[in-house]
Amino acid sequence: MIYVVATLTVKPETRAEFIAGATACIKETRKEAGNIAYDLHESVTDPTKMVFVEQWENAEALVPHRGTEHMKAFGRIAVKCMSAPPKIEVITPAKVDVR
Repeated sequence: MIYVVATLTVKPETRAEFIAGATACIKETRKEAGNIAYDLHESVTDPTKMVFVEQWENAEALVPHRGTEHMKAFGRIAVKCMSAPPKIEVITPAKVDVR
């Protein structure tokens, strides 16, 4: 299992456009093979900070995701709305013994 955490900074005046585009993308991404969760979060201290938290069965599931039409459409919207490059991290659960 892997997670993707993508932090984006949006221009205040494009926030509604960004959220509308993200909503459409989220709806379609949740239907993709290998997707477990795909959610958008917003900072409670900075309304321009938006964070996608994604959960996938494996890294291979991300390959087709990146080329989907809904991702391409959202990418065209996001690039207009962002005020800085996104920060994207792919992470895996740490192996910890919590017994």
